[in-house]
Amino acid sequence: MSHITLILGGARSGKSTYAEELAHTLGRDNVLYIATAEALDQEMQERIARHRAQRPAAWRTLEAPLHPARALLAQRPPATVILFDCLTMLVSNILLAHEGEGEAAVDAAVQAEIRELTAAAAQLDAHLIVVSNEVGLGLVPDNALGRVYRDVLGRANQTLARTADEVIFMVAGLPMTIKEG
Repeated sequence: MSHITLILGGARSGKSTYAEELAHTLGRDNVLYIATAEALDQEMQERIARHRAQRPAAWRTLEAPLHPARALLAQRPPATVILFDCLTMLVSNILLAHEGEGEAAVDAAVQAEIRELTAAAAQLDAHLIVVSNEVGLGLVPDNALGRVYRDVLGRANQTLARTADEVIFMVAGLPMTIKEG
């Protein structure tokens, strides 16, 4: 039976580390890591390299900046644990891919991706761990694109939180259980 865990928190709150520890506990070596970030500059290349180095060598990595569910379903053999890191970058990628189409179009594309991802995890009977930033606790962005991003990601987090079996909120490296299942 599939299971969804959503791990939320701010920047440097320990989300990815906690998610990786959970994935290792649940899946040992049968973990598929779905990465949504793209190495578009030197700093991001270094971040991605650090993330890769800290993951167990036996884990498979699937780089899917867009349409991760489609790429997930094509993976063989399927994994029992899927670590999706992160929804924050996926929403950014979708926002940039649909820039100029308006907030409703971006929101619809993001919600469709979430439905496809959760359906794929259910089809594969896997434990899906999703990492996402909680960006609604800070200042209101000073530009329209930033406000659209904050709002779309906030709604995406709400959708996943409703769907998830459990929700963990990370604060200063400490997990706080918001929803148990």
